[in-house]
Parts: sequence; C-alpha cells; structure tokens
Amino acid sequence: MTTVGIVAEYNPLHNGHVHQYNEAKKLSGAQSTVIVMSGPFTQRGEPAAVSKHARTEMALHMGADLVLELPVAYAVQPAEWFAFGAVALLEATGVVDSLCFGSEAGTLGSLLPLAKVLAEESSELQGEIRRRMALGTSFPAAYSAAAAAVWVGSRSGDGNLEEAAELLRQPNNSLGLHYLIALQRLRSKIRPLTVPRTGAGFHDPLQPGSAIASATAIRRLLAEGGSPASYLPDYSLSILEREHAAGRGPLGLENFQVPLRHILATSSASRLRAFHDMNEGLENRLLRVLPLLEQFTVTGLLGALKTKRYTHTRLQRLLLHVLLNHTKEELASPVLAEGPGYIRVLGFSENGRALLKKMKQSASLPIVIRPALCSHPQLELDLQAAAAYAGAFTSPSRTDLYRDFLEPPVRV
Repeated sequence: MTTVGIVAEYNPLHNGHVHQYNEAKKLSGAQSTVIVMSGPFTQRGEPAAVSKHARTEMALHMGADLVLELPVAYAVQPAEWFAFGAVALLEATGVVDSLCFGSEAGTLGSLLPLAKVLAEESSELQGEIRRRMALGTSFPAAYSAAAAAVWVGSRSGDGNLEEAAELLRQPNNSLGLHYLIALQRLRSKIRPLTVPRTGAGFHDPLQPGSAIASATAIRRLLAEGGSPASYLPDYSLSILEREHAAGRGPLGLENFQVPLRHILATSSASRLRAFHDMNEGLENRLLRVLPLLEQFTVTGLLGALKTKRYTHTRLQRLLLHVLLNHTKEELASPVLAEGPGYIRVLGFSENGRALLKKMKQSASLPIVIRPALCSHPQLELDLQAAAAYAGAFTSPSRTDLYRDFLEPPVRV
C-alpha cells in the first residue's frame, strides 16, 4: 500500500484543498494519505478558525486516512522550521512514499535544483541575508533575494536574477522550496511531487461565480458574517456551522486580546525578552507603544509595531509566542533541529487504522494516541496551546479545555 503525505492547515478546508488532495492522489498513485496538520494556531501567527478536531473531521470526510498534528513548536514558525517539522514527521512514520504540495510553479524543474543549492546553507547565503537585513529588509524578503542571488551565481542556476527572485516571492513556491530543502537535509527517500495551484491566489479577493477562493479570503468573509457556502464542500460548511452554533468559532486574534493585554501590561522588559523571537529590542518597542494605544486591540497593537523590518506575520507569531509562553530556550534552533519527538494522531479512517498498525512496526518515533500516557516538552506545549485556544470559546466547558485528555482521536 503506497502512501502520499500532505502538509496542510485546512483553515478551513475548502474546494481548492479538495482539488489539491485529488490531484495528489492521482499524481502519486497512492492508495492512502497521511495529512500533517497544524493544531490550534497557524504558521501566519493566527488562531485557526475552528479547532484542530473540527478540521481533522473535515479532512477525514474529504478522504484522508490519517491526520497527524504538527507540534505547535513548528506550526507557529517561519517556513524553514514549519516545513522541517512537517517533513520530519512524515519521514518518522516510515510509511510515506511521496510528499505532494501545491505551487505556483507547478513543476519541480526550478525548485529542486534550487533546494539542492540552498540545503547547504553556505556562508555566502548567510552573509547575503545578513547584509540585506542590515539595510532594514525583513528576513523573508532578505532570504528570497539572497537565495535568488546565490542560485543564479551557482553552477546549478539558470535564468536571470529577477526571474529567480519572482519564483521565490510566490508564497507556495517558497514553502514548497522549504519542503524540498527539508527532504535534502533529512536525506529522505520520500519522493517530492507538486501540483499547480489553481484559482485564487493567497491575497486575491473573492471572485463572484468562482468555486475556489483562498483560505484567507474565506476567513475574512467569515469575520464579516458572510456565508462561504460557494467555496466549501458541504461537510466543511456543516462542521463550520456546528462549531459556530456551539460558540467554538470562528476565532481570530481579537478573541485573545484580554489574556494578551494582561501578559503585556504586567511584564517587564526582561520578562518579555525571554519570549521566543523577541529580538532586536522589540520588547522595548512594545513597552513604548502600549501606553500610547487609546484602546487596546490586537489589530491596533500590530499596526503600531509594524515596520519595514518586522512583517505583519512575524509580529503575529511573536504575539502568539507571548500568549503561549514560548521561551527562547524551548524553541531554540538546536532544539528544533532535533525534530519532533512523537507522532500525535488526531484522527483516522478505517484505512488509517491499517496504516497505524503498519506504523507500529515502521515508525521511528512513539505514536501518541492518548497524550496523558506520553511525556515530552513539545507535547506539553501542544496541550497548553489547545487549552489556551479553547479558553477563547464563548462558554468553554471542561471537555473543551481538556479534550486532548478526555476524548480519543476523531473517527469518520
């Protein structure tokens, strides 16, 4: 039985995701699928619209066989660590033959040779990144420009600098590149595959008459009280409506403004400095900005902190690290480089049960069905994140706050 892996957030699962899933099955020829999915919080530094359990249910209804949780230590990180954690999990299962991701490029022709060059992390690349950041450029922009320059300057590069930079500026190409780099660094035998991203782009607004929209546009529509029925499969829409009726979403950063305000208002510079990614004097900037806000909102705080150097996404991730009490020590690069320490099962189908049985013989990490029976620092962060997320529900119950302990994985 061959198996294809997919890395996703399904925030929420929409028609574009269904298309990518079907294309992944077709391209790989796989009989089964393993999804590595972010938990309560996402790579852009936002809470997921609905819980990981609800999104797991969506994935299983779509046809996924096994859904695994990407630890929050990797889920709320820049593309490099997000991709590394996800690929390391797929590798650790011992059952995944291929990894399929969507990209604007639609082929591996340019991405694969570029990944081979960048996987070496040459001193030239690091020096070029530092040089550009010293000029006030954000890290993502500095990395993309430096990577393009190194690639074109290498024997493997072709085309011109602007073509290479444009390739890397496209978000799915960039993330896909980091999946390929992770495969290189892990010396993985998992075969990479890519399908062209279709329909709306990441920042595109909703298009009347189209059945495909970006998850960002759909979340914006939800926040405005609109119906996303045209862009979601029926099961996703039904689950979203159920969660909304129960007061369990959709959630946004503003739902966490009370705990965030408390932490920020009661923290000294030295305490703020201990949080992960609180670098370059950001703690002092935070303390200067806070008293100037007439009314505290997360949106207002982000607007006051935003500069050319600090992207909106980086600042959102920073606030989540504060909210979740993630320290520099816990999420240091040497710690993340060790990879995830367990395989957390969020849900499975009947076919997924057979995969799990196979994984018991092939997996290189412990498989966690009941979190209470496993002890690992990253898992503790996951459990804390799940409780913090549920705390923003309208009337969180004991089951909501401790669902990871009280309920088994989702079955469909």
